[in-house]
Amino acid sequence: MFRKYQDEIGVEMVPFQMMVYVEDRDKYFPENEVPAGSRVLNLSGTQLRRRLNDGREIPAWFTFPEIARELRRTFPPRHKQGMTVFFTGLSGAGKSTIANVLMIKFLEMGGRPVTLLDGDLVRKHLSSELGFSKEHRDINIRRIGYVDSTRKDVREMIEPFGGFILVHLSTSVEVCEERDRKGLYAKARAGILKEFTGISDPYEVPADAEVTVDTGELSPEEAAQEIILHLEREGFVGINGAGGSSTST
Repeated sequence: MFRKYQDEIGVEMVPFQMMVYVEDRDKYFPENEVPAGSRVLNLSGTQLRRRLNDGREIPAWFTFPEIARELRRTFPPRHKQGMTVFFTGLSGAGKSTIANVLMIKFLEMGGRPVTLLDGDLVRKHLSSELGFSKEHRDINIRRIGYVDSTRKDVREMIEPFGGFILVHLSTSVEVCEERDRKGLYAKARAGILKEFTGISDPYEVPADAEVTVDTGELSPEEAAQEIILHLEREGFVGINGAGGSSTST
């Protein structure tokens, strides 16, 4: 487009070709000046990030050793990064139970510290003045994220610094209501609790959950194992241990 209108605007475009490494010449060439028959090597930004995440070697031809060391220091492999496992689901779906099981598994693996921020405890000590309206629920989630749109904001806040894994407990409202040890569903149906999720206020099912688990079909141990398997596939945990924060809300 620039070339098309450069005469009209009076500004000449100076094209810059992508530089690629020519192995048999041991030097970089502009892409349009590569000698015929030469073997070209190239590493995209996406491929570099994958190598850093996986802890794989950065080719010597790609950059200087000092820069490679700094890249590895600044962008450690995933199994050395912090991560947040964020639980979402209806009240009674098993968020706190599974988060506690997961925390124990992380502690058994060792290697890094683990912090559990439980929604009930946060409400008691940090958000005691809040009710269960959508506005207050969003405020509570934002507070958890700091120390659907709200979950998206929390993801965007965390991902620049480490992994963010959203776990959706898709357990039905019928199963959750059967487990209603706190009596919240009964109060909501009686009109005592207004805008209660799943009864008088709809639950926003996440479209970007990395893991979905129905605790009506799986035990807490089995659900936690599903999460561990996902973390292993993504390189966040492995033989080197695990660590991060597990958030239930």
